[in-house]
Amino acid sequence: MHIAIAGNIGSGKTTLTTMLSKHYGWVPRFESVDYNPYLEDYYKDIPRWSFNLEVYFLKQRFRDLLEISQSSQTIIQDRSIFEGVYVFAANNKAMGNMDDRDFEAYMELFENMLTIVKYPDLMIYLQSSVSHLVANIQKRGRDYEQTMPLEYLSNLNQRYEDFIFNKYKGKLMVVEVDNIDFQNNPKDFAAITDKIDAHLFGLFPSDI
Repeated sequence: MHIAIAGNIGSGKTTLTTMLSKHYGWVPRFESVDYNPYLEDYYKDIPRWSFNLEVYFLKQRFRDLLEISQSSQTIIQDRSIFEGVYVFAANNKAMGNMDDRDFEAYMELFENMLTIVKYPDLMIYLQSSVSHLVANIQKRGRDYEQTMPLEYLSNLNQRYEDFIFNKYKGKLMVVEVDNIDFQNNPKDFAAITDKIDAHLFGLFPSDI
């Protein structure tokens, strides 16, 4: 089984992935952030490094999907290949950070991958306001994220909303994270796991 955690930068994906993997005994798959060879350069000069970064992420996520498809274990993944394409790469194209030639090459790669890519069994979207994202980004203190343009973060949020509610066709669960603290409040975390149980196992009403 394949579970994906979706959400903007600073929404809590990695934290929730870690907590759910421990709660259910699932195997976590995390994004290559600390070891990404392009990320720091990207935040210093987004137009110069956008294509390099997006292709690197696409390659990593596709490799992960191939390994997930061959696993007999339940995998929980921090961000999906679909977000990388329809949110991040599309946003860079719209903002002029990727030119037509690079974007067409990127999309051709993705379209070839679609012949074997399947939707996750459940995608959990962490819905957040931009102010909440900014507070979390400041709190975790990664140097390369502190100079991120607010417009960039806001544009990503708009594209997430469009992707999740208008384009994504797989099984979906939405968690609004602005007014909860699932990391430190056991009741908030339990509410999330109850909803997951409902979606995957039908153990509780799905409208909890």
